Amino acid sequence: MNIEKARFNMIEQQIRPWNVLDPSVLSLLSVVKREDFVPAAHKDLAFADIEIPIGAKGNASQTMLAPKIEARMLQELAIRNTDKVLEIGTGTGYMAALLAAKAEYVYSVEIDPGLAEIARNNLQQAGVANVSVEIGDGVQGRSSDAPYDVIVLSGSLPVLPERLLNQLKIGGRLAAVVGEAPVMQLQVITRTSEDAFSTNPIFETVVAPLTNAAQSNKFVF
Repeated sequence: MNIEKARFNMIEQQIRPWNVLDPSVLSLLSVVKREDFVPAAHKDLAFADIEIPIGAKGNASQTMLAPKIEARMLQELAIRNTDKVLEIGTGTGYMAALLAAKAEYVYSVEIDPGLAEIARNNLQQAGVANVSVEIGDGVQGRSSDAPYDVIVLSGSLPVLPERLLNQLKIGGRLAAVVGEAPVMQLQVITRTSEDAFSTNPIFETVVAPLTNAAQSNKFVF
């Protein structure tokens, strides 16, 4: 496989058509080597328009998001170099690497210890220093460094927990796929005041849920 040709095709044929036109995002997708974060068994699928299985110990429910969804999240969040980011669901570390290239610091939480170790190794090998990966259940957030400028969920939730939303700064943004199959939607939610949030629906999709997602406390806007 011609890696650079495959990367070019991913950007031009998958990502641009999904209205990802921000030059800084497109450039970043060329710089951060997605293939270095894909499990060895699936290297040939590194640039495919699919979710790639990454679950350790045979957990097939854990996946790497499709490139166009990662790219659109990154664009819609408009991350600044002063932003403090919380990522829920580190996976193999690819999205964390993208976030870290734009943010000041990324706190990433992964429930699977095996994946957390893989992500740490991948990030270290990629020279990414402004990410910390810790083991835990991030569905309810991470209060120790809250509030955050940006929160990103790398899997879907049927509903968003109030506790998670309350860990956003005023003006902070959260990107998540919300709903249950077959009806899910990528949403970007902005905290507009202490008690108010605005929701921007981006597109409909279906992605694998976060572990323990169904146990979230319901929050109704």
